Amino acid sequence: MMLKQTPITRSRRRHRGTDSVTIQDVALEAGVAPITVSRALNTPESVSAKLRERIDQAVAKLGYMPNLVAGGLASAGMRMIPVVVPSLSILTFIEVIHGIQQTLEQAGYQVLLGSTDFDLDREASLIDSLLGYSPSGVILTGLRHHVRTAKRLKNWGRPVVEIMELGDECIDMNVGVDNHAAGACMAQHLLDRGYKSIAYLGTGMSRDYRAMQRFEGHREVLKTSGVEFDLLFRREEPSSYEAGRLLFLEALETRPDLDALHFANDNLAAGALMEANRQGICVPEEIAIGGYLGLSLGEHLSPRLSTITVPRYEMGVEAAKMMLSRLEGRQPPAPRLDIGYELKVREST
Repeated sequence: MMLKQTPITRSRRRHRGTDSVTIQDVALEAGVAPITVSRALNTPESVSAKLRERIDQAVAKLGYMPNLVAGGLASAGMRMIPVVVPSLSILTFIEVIHGIQQTLEQAGYQVLLGSTDFDLDREASLIDSLLGYSPSGVILTGLRHHVRTAKRLKNWGRPVVEIMELGDECIDMNVGVDNHAAGACMAQHLLDRGYKSIAYLGTGMSRDYRAMQRFEGHREVLKTSGVEFDLLFRREEPSSYEAGRLLFLEALETRPDLDALHFANDNLAAGALMEANRQGICVPEEIAIGGYLGLSLGEHLSPRLSTITVPRYEMGVEAAKMMLSRLEGRQPPAPRLDIGYELKVREST
C-alpha cells in the first residue's frame, strides 16, 4: 500500500551547515515531479503560467536556491564567502572588509564583494544570485532585510554573519555595535560639556537606518535632560566633506543659537570643521563639533575631532572567526558579539 506523504512526513529538521532545501523538497511542496521544477526554473516558458506560479510559491515558501555550480563541488560548497556591504567607497566598510579578508584568506577562503548602495531590493537580488553559486557562507551588513531574504538565508543551511549592527535577533550570527547607545554617548558628552542647543546632522538617513538609530539615541538623551531634542538637519546625497560643509552652513543659518553639532559620521564632521576654519568660526568656543567612527583623519584636523571610535578592523576579524568556527564544525563562543565603542574626547568639543 502506498502512503500519501503529508506535510509532517515529508518535513525534515534542518541543521545549519549540514542540510539545505533541495529541488525534491520544492517538488513535494508544489505537488509535481522534480524534473518539472527543474524545467520551470531553467526554461520557464516550457511550463504553463499556472504551474510556474505554483512552483514559484513553493520556492519562496521553502527558500530554495538553485545551484549554479555543477557536480560534487556544488554539494560541498565552494571555498568562497560573499561579503555584502552598502558601499565600497566608504572607509567604514573598507576597514571591516580588510579584517574579514585577511582572516578568511589565511584559512584558505576567498572573499567575493558585493555592494547594495543601501538598497534592500538590490541586496535581495544580490543574495539570490550569490547563493546560487553555493558559497561556504555569507557575511552581510545590518539586521534589516527583506522578509524573503532573511527566510532564504535561514533555510539555506550554511553559516551567516550579520555585521555593523547589534540586535537581539539575527539570522544566524551577529557582530556589531549598538548604534543607539553610541549616539546617546556623544549626546551625553556634549551635555556634560555644558552645551544646551545641540543638533544632529546626517546624510542618506532614509536608507542608512543605522545613522537614524544613532539620532534616536541622541534624541532620547536630550529629551531626558529637558533640552530641545528634535533638531535634525539632513541631506539625501552620500556622505562627503562637501555634504558636511553644506549641513554646517544650513544649520547655522537656520539656528544661529546652536552651540554644538553632532554629526552622523567623521566625514561630515570634517567637512564642517574645515568650513568653520575657512570662515573664522572658532571651534569649540563658538560651536562644538562631534563625530562618529574614529577615522584617523580626525586626529589631524585643527582642532582635533572628538568622536565615537568603533574598532572596524577588529569587527571584520571577529566576523570571520565566527564564520570559520562554524565551517570547521565548532560553535563560536557566542553567536552574538558586541564589538563596543569608545568616546575619544579631543579639542573640537
